[in-house]
Amino acid sequence: MHATLPLLKQTDFPAIRRGPVTTLQVNLGYRCNQSCLHCHVNAGPTRTEAMTQETVDIVIAYLRSSAITTLDITGGAPELHAPFRGLVQEARALGVHVIDRCNLTILSEAGQEDLAAFLADHRVEVIASLPCYMEENVDGQRGTGVYARSIEGLKQLNALGYGTEGSGLVLNLVYNPTGPFLPPPQAQLEAEYKDELGKQGIVFNQLLTLANMPIERFGSTLISRNQFADYMTLLRTAHQDANLEQVMCRSLISVDWQGYVYDCDFNQMLGLPLPLRGKPRPHLRDLLQTDLDGNPIAVADHCYGCTAGQGSSCSGALR
Repeated sequence: MHATLPLLKQTDFPAIRRGPVTTLQVNLGYRCNQSCLHCHVNAGPTRTEAMTQETVDIVIAYLRSSAITTLDITGGAPELHAPFRGLVQEARALGVHVIDRCNLTILSEAGQEDLAAFLADHRVEVIASLPCYMEENVDGQRGTGVYARSIEGLKQLNALGYGTEGSGLVLNLVYNPTGPFLPPPQAQLEAEYKDELGKQGIVFNQLLTLANMPIERFGSTLISRNQFADYMTLLRTAHQDANLEQVMCRSLISVDWQGYVYDCDFNQMLGLPLPLRGKPRPHLRDLLQTDLDGNPIAVADHCYGCTAGQGSSCSGALR
C-alpha cells in the first residue's frame, strides 16, 4: 500500500482551533467483516487490532469526568469487538447519546442475531453505510452480495421501529462516492434514496454524504491509478472558507484502539496526534483533567476533504 502522509504533510490549509468538546469518537479496532475500497481505516477480516477492557475503562472514566454528550463508536465493525455492548450500556447509564457506525451486513453475521434488538433496547442511533441505492454500485465498491445483505439489515432495523417518525430510534444512512469526485447535494440525493428504497418498503431518517479522504486504502488506490494529484486539486479548488466554522474537529476528539487521541478519525489513520503541550503522543488518560477549548488542531492537505464544496463530516454535509 502506498503511503499518503508524505504527500499531505506540506499544506497551506488554514490554522484552526477547537471549541468545547461534545463528541468522543472511539475506534474499538480495525477488524471488520468487509474490505471496502473507500475505507480510510483499511479495515478488514484479517486485522487484529482491538481495544482492551483497560482502555475501555479509561473511556468510561473520561465520559464521567467530561461534558461529552455523544459517544460515537466506530471500527472496523465495532460490533465485532468484545467491549462494544458493555461500553454502550455504560454510556447510556451515564445519559450519553450513543452512535453505532454500522455497516449493515454485520446484522446477519453469525453470533449477531440479537444485535439489532440490543441497539433498539438501548436507544442507540444507527449510522449505516450504504454507498448507493443501486445493487451494482454497492457490490462493486463493497463486494458481491453486500447490497442484498444491507437491504436485509435495513428491514430488520425498520421492523424494530428504526427510521420511523416519532419512534426515537434514529437510522441515518451514509453515502460515499464510488470514485474520485465530490458527493452530490445531500438533500437532493436523500430524496432519491428515500424514493428508491421506499419501493422496497425501507424508511430512514437522514442521508449523510461524506467525501472520500485521500488516505489509506482509497488514497493508495488513487496513487496507483495516477489520480491522486487530480483529486487533491479538486478538493483544494472546491474549498469553502465558510465550512471552517463547522468542521467536526472543533467539537470532536478521536480515540484509537490503544487509547491515543487525535483531532479526528482521519488524523488517527495518518498518525497525526492531537497537539498537547508536553505530550508528543497524548493518551485519553492525559485528558481526564484537561480543557481542550481553544487548543490548536493538527492539519494537513487531506483536511480539504472536509471543506470542499458543501463540506463533509461524520454528520454529513456541513452546509
